[in-house]
Amino acid sequence: MKIIIAGAGDVGFHLAKLLSYESQDTYIIDFDGEKLNYINNHLDVITRKGDATSIKLLKEIGIDKADLLIAVTDSQNTNFTISVIGKSLGAKKTIARIDNPEFLNNCEVDFKKFGLDFMISPQELAADEIKMLLNQSSFNDTVAFENGLFNVMGTALDYKSPLIDLTVKEAKEKFFAVDFITIAIKREGISQTIIPRGDTVYHQNDQVYFSVPNHSIEKLYPIIGKDHVTIKNVMILGGSSVGEKTARNLCKDNFKVKLIEKNREKAENLAEDLNNTLVINGDGRNLELLEEENIREMDAFIAVTGNTETNIMSCLVAKSKGVKKTIALVENMDYIDISQTIGIETLINKKLIAASNIFKHIRKGEILALANLHNIDAEVFEFEVQPNAKVTEKPIRDLRFPREAVFGGIIRDGKALMSFGNMQIQNGDKVIVFCLPEAISTVEGLFN
Repeated sequence: MKIIIAGAGDVGFHLAKLLSYESQDTYIIDFDGEKLNYINNHLDVITRKGDATSIKLLKEIGIDKADLLIAVTDSQNTNFTISVIGKSLGAKKTIARIDNPEFLNNCEVDFKKFGLDFMISPQELAADEIKMLLNQSSFNDTVAFENGLFNVMGTALDYKSPLIDLTVKEAKEKFFAVDFITIAIKREGISQTIIPRGDTVYHQNDQVYFSVPNHSIEKLYPIIGKDHVTIKNVMILGGSSVGEKTARNLCKDNFKVKLIEKNREKAENLAEDLNNTLVINGDGRNLELLEEENIREMDAFIAVTGNTETNIMSCLVAKSKGVKKTIALVENMDYIDISQTIGIETLINKKLIAASNIFKHIRKGEILALANLHNIDAEVFEFEVQPNAKVTEKPIRDLRFPREAVFGGIIRDGKALMSFGNMQIQNGDKVIVFCLPEAISTVEGLFN
């Protein structure tokens, strides 16, 4: 598969990183020679310095043979232009990063006629992610498959969790009445993600990811040592496009929302557009203002200003005032790994979310869904099992399944089934798999 990426920023780099594990024929174009040198030194992709809107450059790298052209520069207009030119020169499929919500939600204009097959907005995706996280407030990461029939949920184990000091095998024996599979563990001081085996021991402060059917979510709370917290009152810091979209989403679901915006003109515009949101013009870093607006009565605090440090510090302040759930938007992806060590439940990066969403379009046809977990450089896949796929030939325990991957569950005839060793996967099953990047191609081969 030949893939051309225009833009070597965070989205482009993360996409290139994912693709480099799969030996795809990948090209990445950017003006910034320093970014391209970094990519050359770390990834197995082909870089070209230049203007991705250049017809000559696109022809030189074989745009007419491209299966996919991904335009993810920082400029919406540039991405639009690249897609139109690339499509007219023969690219089979185009994806453009677009920030204008009117483009995304406008049914009156057929953008495919212009050459845009798919548009993606990091801001919209981040707002949707925030809403999902609030609905499962005791977890700091959550992904739903098949409308919530199966869920992958992450949380940090505190001292109250009865899992601590148990092995994975002992935990399954002790809590046999609860359907769950531990698919990954992120541990302080260890950079590599742990794919748990039967003898893996749970430690305090481990960031643990569970695969759990919908009927067992409530039963999982006592096991992680946390209560199910209902979120109703939400304070949002920052009237950015993410803040506005989040407020709109939450108000539709009857959350009570306060939004603090420092810029007076922007605050006035937001107050006009967001009828059900209380918009406050002020500096959210001001502790006195937060106290006046009853920060202690908030169930959740969401910081989505354009400044990463402001978002992190304000969430720490909110946590110190007793707010149960805090979410901070960060621009630097290096911050993602430290969320569990600094006391903030969740740090999210809209570019990382966007890259994972785009990655779905690169996968083969048997993949129904794909998601990225915040603290882990890995993917969760939902495969649809094809006729005569290798994965159907033997029970799970006898498959030569890579150690860098683990089954998370099976959906068969609309029912959630646990994927234990004696289970035989069948044609037509939908299978959830957690997979580190280096094992993706091997796992895909089993589902062909």
